Amino acid sequence: MTSHPPHPCTTRTGTGPTASDGNRAFLKTLRRGQICTGTVTAIADFGVTFVDIGGFTAIINLPELSWRRVERPSDVVAVGQEITAEILHVDLERERVPLSLKALQEDPLPRFVGQVGRITKGVVTELAPCGAFVRIEDGQDGMDGMEGLVDLADPAEGHAGPPADVLRVGDELTVKIVAVDLARRLISLSPRQALAPEDG
Repeated sequence: MTSHPPHPCTTRTGTGPTASDGNRAFLKTLRRGQICTGTVTAIADFGVTFVDIGGFTAIINLPELSWRRVERPSDVVAVGQEITAEILHVDLERERVPLSLKALQEDPLPRFVGQVGRITKGVVTELAPCGAFVRIEDGQDGMDGMEGLVDLADPAEGHAGPPADVLRVGDELTVKIVAVDLARRLISLSPRQALAPEDG
């Protein structure tokens, strides 16, 4: 009776290095806070961006792409694009390395603190049960700005019905920056106060 050698896909001798061994060796060279350069290899439908860093695939979760609200990774990055990011954590057990693009970017929100009281124009980007999100520009340098909230549930705004009754996505509004809450990362806007005459 002829015996057959074991199939190489089902049996390991345990004497040679594995892909996992190579990954762990590479991960041990990384540290939290390290800056790395890589290439975007894929973008998943569920919002995760995969990045090749030296032969290992790291990830960028959607909130780490930008300080500004992002609907989809393709709004910020593209497959084949070379990016520079900060390593948030090195998980040796799960062989995971999450990265952050926004860690290397200036947080634009604090710049709006000094702009409370400014009247500016913005575009409605989303309607929510509590009101409307409006993208406004940074008045200091004209850079792409942040989204603020027009609280249409506030009686002071004079709207009793749902936001969709008075606004549509894409509408341009003149608003006043009435408050900036750094802890909640919220810019409060008011169209009504933008139209009100200045005191004095």
